[in-house]
Amino acid sequence: MTAIILIIIISLLTTGMIVKVKNIFSGRKGPGILQPVLNVLVLLRKGMIYSNVTSSVARLAPILILVSVFAAALMVPAAGFKPLISFRGDFILFAYLMALGRFMMIIAALDTGSSFEGMGASREALYGMLIEPALFVLIAGLTVFTGEFSMNSVFNLPRDVNYSLIFGLIVAYILGNITLIENSRLPVDDPKTHLELTMIHEVMVLDTAGFNLALVQIASFLKFSIFGSLISSAIIPWDLPVFLRLLLYFIIQVLFAVTIGFTESFRARYKMNRNQQYILTLTMISVVFFVVILFTKKVM
Repeated sequence: MTAIILIIIISLLTTGMIVKVKNIFSGRKGPGILQPVLNVLVLLRKGMIYSNVTSSVARLAPILILVSVFAAALMVPAAGFKPLISFRGDFILFAYLMALGRFMMIIAALDTGSSFEGMGASREALYGMLIEPALFVLIAGLTVFTGEFSMNSVFNLPRDVNYSLIFGLIVAYILGNITLIENSRLPVDDPKTHLELTMIHEVMVLDTAGFNLALVQIASFLKFSIFGSLISSAIIPWDLPVFLRLLLYFIIQVLFAVTIGFTESFRARYKMNRNQQYILTLTMISVVFFVVILFTKKVM
């Protein structure tokens, strides 16, 4: 129960911290850290608007998007605390719950009949297909390294190995980039752009309003905290005292948000034809990581 509570708390803060960091680097005061949460609360009180051409898909998709991401969050350890759901091979269910949320986002965009949203859905499907191998290969490497087969154990890297911290940092780098792709952030997508031809996520929710839009945004908040928690789980030694684990967890989440904000402040967006190269490069880094772990296990 502690793990999911921590994930929910962090989900309420991460997006606001990213926006705050970007405002600081651009020389503006900007809104408070809790402003994205306040915006969601406003949307929750609004009604829902549907296009005449939409079907029941547009009505069910926002709910399924949030439910699938929240169910995935129940399998994620945080600060050494066990998740609510844990079993052998649960990382496969985790990956496909995340994929289910993406799939519902795609078909909801297609259901509107908008050419712009269909274009965004096509890009989302392509990037989702390309990034999945990176996540699976990464988890496969951790499975070989730890000898475990559940999310709760896979990210609990053994501390009696000198290079476990190095592996933890590599995992953090890969997961950090996966987070940017999963949430359609720079350098793949720019959440602040107003040009439909270059949008990915934002163009997919152009026809989503009110309560439904709030559900989609809450799911986005949860994605940040899910991957941030996985990063902290790979870095923080689980045998530390509870207070120290919690302190390190929140420090890592703040650094995670600051890093994303810093990246989006100073990194230019890639051209569309370079996004595939960027994602495939990340997959190759995961493959190299997997090969290094196999070699390391043989040496040990």
